[in-house]
Amino acid sequence: MASQKNGTLYIGITSNLIKRAWEHKNNLVEGFTKKYKVHRLVYFEQTENVQSALIREKQLKKWRRKWKIELIEKNNPNWNDLYNNLIK
Repeated sequence: MASQKNGTLYIGITSNLIKRAWEHKNNLVEGFTKKYKVHRLVYFEQTENVQSALIREKQLKKWRRKWKIELIEKNNPNWNDLYNNLIK
């Protein structure tokens, strides 16, 4: 998730992406995303299971910011909020 294009980034895992993104968008989650207004779902990946999701989350969190931005822009060059596509 991101606050805006090239803004603050947040990486996390969930078993219910639509619910979790909605919670972040509506400031229902105390902490980082609420404090920094991180409300736009700009990238997501699906994994086979929780273990692989945790491994990927840890991997991405270790990446340099530049690499994260390149990953987002490869898949979503305009940094569109993907949440609305999920709920259609």
